[in-house]
Amino acid sequence: MERLVQVRLFAKDDLAAVVAIQRSSPEAAQWSAADYARVARGDLQGWVAEAGSHVVGFLVARRMADELEILNLAVGPAARRLGVGSLLLREALAAAQRSGARSAFLEMRESNPAAMAFYARHAFAVSGRRARYYSRPEEDALVLSRTLA
Repeated sequence: MERLVQVRLFAKDDLAAVVAIQRSSPEAAQWSAADYARVARGDLQGWVAEAGSHVVGFLVARRMADELEILNLAVGPAARRLGVGSLLLREALAAAQRSGARSAFLEMRESNPAAMAFYARHAFAVSGRRARYYSRPEEDALVLSRTLA
């Protein structure tokens, strides 16, 4: 599937597809369409993965000083476990590195072993914990980080 998928910058026309993917991904941060409109305006950085003409995944991040914060990443159910998330993450990390970022980080639910394994495969490691960071249900967040070569 990786060879059939193209990663490109998020565009305003991607909004409905991104929201639909998010809704099918309860483990992803549940943002509003207005939150994603911030990506289309350029307030946040975003990428989508396309298979043919269909958006099958997305990643949203922001650059702060010399760090990239990964805010949300989700892949539609039919495209999961096919390398789409890895393509998105690699593109975001490469773009951050090109723009001078020296590290990347994110928060994730402690109870999400699939995400932990995914990020570990991409050289992220636990660097901290945020107590009671999440609600519904209340849960700690693990902070994962990695340096960018």
